[in-house]
Amino acid sequence: MFQDSPIYDRLVAECGDVPTQVRREAERVTRELEVVLRSPHAPGHLPGTDRPPSPGAGWQRTALLPGPRPA
Repeated sequence: MFQDSPIYDRLVAECGDVPTQVRREAERVTRELEVVLRSPHAPGHLPGTDRPPSPGAGWQRTALLPGPRPA
């Protein structure tokens, strides 16, 4: 990825190859999520739940606008 880059080589020597580690971890998490989502025990696959869960049910992440937080 960073051929002939002495700065990158030095950072890797000092800190490890962080981008590669992050990429591997992201791939591992993605594989685990795929397994969980295909699992018959995943939410929504329980006996008696023929209808899909309603959107907005449960916890959802919401964005905060920049600036001071409301009181």
